[in-house]
Amino acid sequence: MEDIEDLLVGTGVGVPPGFRLPVPAAVGVNPKQRKKNGVTKLTVVQDSPAPKIPGTQTIYIKTFGCSHNQSDSEYMAGQLSAFGYSLSDNPDEADLWMINTCTVKSPSQSAMDTIISKGRSAKKPLVVAGCVPQGSRNLKELEGVSIVGVQQIDRVVEVVEETLKGHEVRLLTRKTLPALDLPKVRKNKFVEILPINVGCLGACTYCKTKHARGHLGSYTVDSLVGRVKNVIADGVREIWLSSEDTGAYGRDIGVNLPILLNAIVAELPLNGSTMLRIGMTNPPYILEHLKEIADVLCHPCVYSFLHVPVQSGSDSILSAMNREYTVGEFRKVVDTLMELVPGMQIATDIICGFPGETDEDFAQTVDLIKDYKLAQVHISQFYPRPGTPAARMKKVPSNVVKQRSRELTAVFESFTPYTGVEGKVERIWITDIASDGIHLVGHTKGYIQVLVIGPESMLGSSAMVKITSVGRWSVFGEVIEILCQNNEDVPSHRSFDERCSPCAISEEACACSKEQEPCSATPDCCNQSPTREATTLLKNEPNQDNHSSRNLIGWFLRNRKNQSSKKMDLTSSESKEKQIQDLGRRSAWSPVDIALLSGILLSLFTIVALFLNLGSRSLSSK
Repeated sequence: MEDIEDLLVGTGVGVPPGFRLPVPAAVGVNPKQRKKNGVTKLTVVQDSPAPKIPGTQTIYIKTFGCSHNQSDSEYMAGQLSAFGYSLSDNPDEADLWMINTCTVKSPSQSAMDTIISKGRSAKKPLVVAGCVPQGSRNLKELEGVSIVGVQQIDRVVEVVEETLKGHEVRLLTRKTLPALDLPKVRKNKFVEILPINVGCLGACTYCKTKHARGHLGSYTVDSLVGRVKNVIADGVREIWLSSEDTGAYGRDIGVNLPILLNAIVAELPLNGSTMLRIGMTNPPYILEHLKEIADVLCHPCVYSFLHVPVQSGSDSILSAMNREYTVGEFRKVVDTLMELVPGMQIATDIICGFPGETDEDFAQTVDLIKDYKLAQVHISQFYPRPGTPAARMKKVPSNVVKQRSRELTAVFESFTPYTGVEGKVERIWITDIASDGIHLVGHTKGYIQVLVIGPESMLGSSAMVKITSVGRWSVFGEVIEILCQNNEDVPSHRSFDERCSPCAISEEACACSKEQEPCSATPDCCNQSPTREATTLLKNEPNQDNHSSRNLIGWFLRNRKNQSSKKMDLTSSESKEKQIQDLGRRSAWSPVDIALLSGILLSLFTIVALFLNLGSRSLSSK
């Protein structure tokens, strides 16, 4: 089946973000084929009658892979929700399944195959998105299902509508990036995953993602800064910059990563209520900008954390991988950042058993990990991906690969990164609920995971905590003071001179943590992060404000609550006397309140009087 190109009606230009073209003109569809007596017949296949009204069905979305994939799922969920579709995390109650796939490793693709098989058995219409269909469009497992390409996520509504009618739709080829201002349903409303570019400049011999995401394509600085302004206004408290290689950003449009980072930091609130996390970057593309990136990482509104994958401690293996750097250059990146950035934490990746890896090569990798004792190391076995040069190389025996993976994992797990942290006071940013349902999850400036006990109203807040105990993958803390409530509205940084530079101020104002970061490669930590595990978009909760606004009493009560909350916008530095005064003012009734309440009471009395009058007439007639 051929790819379906974008078809525009009467014009050679693109459509506005979120605009849906008429379906017959916008989407090319192919009815499913059935063979009878050796003759192919084209028919529209529908397992069940499609509802007459589009946008009334329920969609189940399953996401595998990286944070970029998670962002794509959130954008697709936002568009579907905007057009009336319901989202559910229960596949049984859904009318259609959407699977956003990852092609990095064989296990994630196998998981996709399993879900497709289950969907077919349950007679569910299927839409497959992500890197697997984009990089391997002719897979047998994808026969008979609709496909959304990685740069066609803004067309998901059309694909879903046609698939629910029984059509098979494939949208794969496009030369422009999806808009950043599409509707979005975030998995975590306090975390915005912001893709800054797609594709990369590398040609790693083992990588299948390049086949799917393609060559580097960067969003403009202005469009990204505009998105940052919007999400901050929405109440987002963490912004994750995401891409296949953050360090390569802008090389295709004449800018670079430091230019973007400084522009974004200038828009972050002055009180540090919103934090920036820089995504994964390969060593070659940050070597020339190390000092500038270090300056940004020192900023109090930027996590002192960077993911720099090394993959191997052997130069010969790095050369076979075509990684375009040496172990010495990786060491230069790590050493420079750790020297210039207080409390700097580095995460890295290792592939065990790459073709041609000898015992000596592996020993060099172990030595590298021992030298730095990094608190976060993602260890994986080599998986040959179809169509890549590495898949044709002579493989290391599988038993050797497994043994090396176990050995390196044991070395890594022997580290105790949080020794000496207990008793320290740290600032954390709280954005999630732990898997135990009891603790809230926060992170320090160095991105250490801190578990605290507190009400859910603390989500989206920043607080000072005292570390009470430590574990292998996270630490536990006690809240001392809440610094930034999740409803505060504060000005932003407008220039570099206005920012709170840690190089010129005290450590307290800088809030630079000197602790190490927990490992998200372990099951205990992975379940907190959407970037490491297959995730599912949760069902949208109904908008209570819009629903109750139809009811006068509900609007009145909510208005009272909003007025009270505005008057209670106090910081921890305000005195108890002022709190008491404000509490007194809250109890005062405004003229509008009195008028509304009087109207409600008058209406009730009128209704009662009418009922009594009708009752008396009924009795007199008898």
